[in-house]
Amino acid sequence: MKENQTDTCDACGVSAEIGYIISEGDEVAEVTIHGDSNDAVQARFEQYLALAESINPAVKHDFDPQQLDGHRAHIKLQFECSAEKLIFELRSRGLNNA
Repeated sequence: MKENQTDTCDACGVSAEIGYIISEGDEVAEVTIHGDSNDAVQARFEQYLALAESINPAVKHDFDPQQLDGHRAHIKLQFECSAEKLIFELRSRGLNNA
């Protein structure tokens, strides 16, 4: 059995080692939310938070509805490990396009 194995993705023709995708110490996901009103931004944040909590209920965030920046918010969600962040980013693609 080879010690260093690189897998190739037949669907996309890319090969990579998982260490290049999941980096230790990279647990913070950043999201910018836009909305027509502060209430819309807060509702959108709650969708992101629900998704993050479904991955890890102990996720931490810095969202403060009192400090919204003109109908947008830039938030950080801190997970306990890099894999959780990666899962969140992949699953949140659907929210980004909604």
